Amino acid sequence: MNSAFTDLQGVVIDIDGVLRRGGQPLPGVKEFFETLRERDVRLILATNNSTASPQSVESLMASMNVPIQAEEVIGTAQATAAYLQQSHPPGTRMILLGEEALHEAILAAGFVPVDDPLEAEVVVSGFNREMDYMLLTRVAIALQNGADFIGTNPDTSFPLEEWIAPGNGAILAALEATTGIKPTIIGKPEPHLYIQCLRRMNTVPERTLALGDRLDTDILGGQRTGMPTALVLTGISSKEDIKITGIQPDFIFPGLPELTKALQDS
Repeated sequence: MNSAFTDLQGVVIDIDGVLRRGGQPLPGVKEFFETLRERDVRLILATNNSTASPQSVESLMASMNVPIQAEEVIGTAQATAAYLQQSHPPGTRMILLGEEALHEAILAAGFVPVDDPLEAEVVVSGFNREMDYMLLTRVAIALQNGADFIGTNPDTSFPLEEWIAPGNGAILAALEATTGIKPTIIGKPEPHLYIQCLRRMNTVPERTLALGDRLDTDILGGQRTGMPTALVLTGISSKEDIKITGIQPDFIFPGLPELTKALQDS
């Protein structure tokens, strides 16, 4: 098993459920990153969480005594903005269901956030912990009025320290149930986010590991991009879920210490 890591060029690393759970870092984070640096393995922290900015992730990792650069982070807020730059002209009016990181990314990409649903040409829905019914209603109206529907990520749940909370996928499900309209998904398991990571690291898919805690996003997304995949059992998915979903990772580890040992032994 360990020999598979001998020619590793890079790793795309999920955050929630892999490096932390709730507000607490998971065991072995520092040693894992030290091993990657020692082996000159390139890395990108790629999160489906659209509330995370590169700067906030850089600060988070510093609090775990793990130095990274903002350039080593891509969240779905930034990936969505990059996707929209290829599909819509500057100045396109968008109604946003998301938090500060999504608003900042959309503004920086040259788009115009609006509140009036009848002005919106695009709906961008991301994770929002302060969403209220009226905002959800305005977004639903914009969709019924013909706005394009973009979802940053489809995660139906979000891991807390002891519990599981609703994720952006639950919000998307509510909007789809209301309007009958399906969103275009940018984050995992679609390949858009992983492709951006590969380009930034300048690595090839078959020598870049997709590391995550969710079969239906991290692992499936890596497989769709042609990458080897590793599941850690510290977040959402369990071994039993593999039988249920039929999604089989290349490697399964109880947590980061076991993955780190496999890297060191390769």
